[in-house]
Amino acid sequence: MSGVGAAVGFRPVEPVPGVETDLGWALGAITRSYLRGAREAVADVAGGPRGYLVLAVAGQGEPRSQLALAQHLGVDRTAMTYLLDDLEKAGLVERRPDPVDRRARRVVLTSAGHDLLREVKHRLRHVEDALLAPLGDDERAVLRTLLRRLATTVAPANPCEIAREFGEGAPASRAGRSGAGARDRAATG
Repeated sequence: MSGVGAAVGFRPVEPVPGVETDLGWALGAITRSYLRGAREAVADVAGGPRGYLVLAVAGQGEPRSQLALAQHLGVDRTAMTYLLDDLEKAGLVERRPDPVDRRARRVVLTSAGHDLLREVKHRLRHVEDALLAPLGDDERAVLRTLLRRLATTVAPANPCEIAREFGEGAPASRAGRSGAGARDRAATG
C-alpha cells in the first residue's frame, strides 16, 4: 500500500461475492420490479390494488355479499363500504339486494367492471411477461411451480396483506385523488 490510504490504515476492500447470489436480494429485486409494473397496471382502477382485488374476487362465480367479500379479502367492513362506493361511482360494480337476506347486498360486476378486469389482467400478464423475459417457457413453468410451492408453504394467501404491500410506495397524488386520506388508510384492511 502506498499514499494516504496506507498512512491511515486503509486496506483495499476484497471483492465480496456478488450480492446477486443472496436470496433476499434476488427476491427483493424481482418483487420491486413486479410491483412497479403492477401498480401502473391498476392505476386507473378505483381503489387501486384493493379495488382490483375486489373486482377479481367479485368476478368469480356467484355474487358475494358485501360482508363475505370483506371477510374473504380481510378488509374492514367500513373500509369495504368506502371501497365499494368508489367502485360503484366508477360504474364497475353494483350492490344488489340479496334474495335470501334482504338486509344484505350482493356485489356484482357491471359490464364495465368485467371489461376493466379483463384489461387489467391483460396488463398484468404483460408485466409478468416482461419480468420473466430472460426465461424460456419450460423455465417459467418450473419457476411458477417452485414459487407456488414455497409461497403456499410459508404463508397462505392473505389478499389484504398483498394489497397493502402492493399499494406501498404508490404516488401520494393518487391518495389525494381518491378523496379522504383517512378513508384510504382505513381501506388497508
